Amino acid sequence: MSLVTEEIKANAEVYYGDEICKEKSKFLLTEVGLPNGLLPLEDIEECGYVKETGFVWLKQKKKIDHKFEKIGKLVSYAAEVTAYVEPNKIKKLSGVKVKEFLIWITLSEIYVDDPPTGKITFKTPAGLSRTFPVSAFQLEEVKEVEAGKEGNDQ
Repeated sequence: MSLVTEEIKANAEVYYGDEICKEKSKFLLTEVGLPNGLLPLEDIEECGYVKETGFVWLKQKKKIDHKFEKIGKLVSYAAEVTAYVEPNKIKKLSGVKVKEFLIWITLSEIYVDDPPTGKITFKTPAGLSRTFPVSAFQLEEVKEVEAGKEGNDQ
């Protein structure tokens, strides 16, 4: 069951399509002081943001698994990811799990200490947490710009 109701959508900025949703999600992450590579979603169909409450959602065609190479962690993103954002923090997160040893563990909160070069902490509903360098989740913007230039040269 979706947490995103028509009532919520009525008060939100809503976008449709993979390209604009990726752009908006990276922008929002940066805007609240979180690394822009935190949500490496694919085939996003819809995204939205309710500025008054901080509620955000992203809907993709199907769940995906993504490995963050710099820390060697596999993360699973459900077809619908929801959360509340505030400066340097994501709370009440749903739809995101991380693989620890042989089991999948639900994440409920993500926050950054001493942004932008500090540490990022991931918490579970049980209160367990792991901390990593923020840089492990930061996209290299320069590469994206260079890739765009190569495409324009042809």
